[in-house]
Amino acid sequence: MIEVNKFKPGITFQDSGNIYVVLEATHSKQGRGQANVKAKAKNLRTGATTILSFTGGDKVEPAHIEKRKMNFLYSDDSNIYLMDSSDYSQIEIDLLKVEWEMNFLKENSEVQVRMFQDEILDIELPANVDLKVTYAPDAVKGNTTTNPQKKVTLETNFELETPMFIKENDVIIVSTETGKYVGKSK
Repeated sequence: MIEVNKFKPGITFQDSGNIYVVLEATHSKQGRGQANVKAKAKNLRTGATTILSFTGGDKVEPAHIEKRKMNFLYSDDSNIYLMDSSDYSQIEIDLLKVEWEMNFLKENSEVQVRMFQDEILDIELPANVDLKVTYAPDAVKGNTTTNPQKKVTLETNFELETPMFIKENDVIIVSTETGKYVGKSK
């Protein structure tokens, strides 16, 4: 059992038949009352993020998540297909479980597949990925007020704001958590 007082980002636990990973945890204690713990957690089965409240001494069941390295092969209208490069076995994951992650996946990308007792939950991407810019409008002369930005399209058809100096065919670094520009790849 895990005490909720010991919650920190990355801890996985079971509660009410669901499996969660802690994103943030805050503790508060008022006067003589019991401490409260609020955890921002992601439901690994549905992908929904929620805030859960616990009292100080509560305990939850740990969820032992297995992670397997796999390569992204392709996607169709309803699933994505991944291959384990060690034994060449393939799995499919419902596209609805990985909608956000699809913005950063290109062929042969390496991902971590999170599994709980042979149930495939979702995929975990690296914190940052390198992606090629396929469309970038020209910078407009004179548009140089504080931190000018322009919208570009990446090879995965994801659109994001970047600095004005980014051009087509540049390779940029993108955060997979926020979907924001991090820097220019070398």
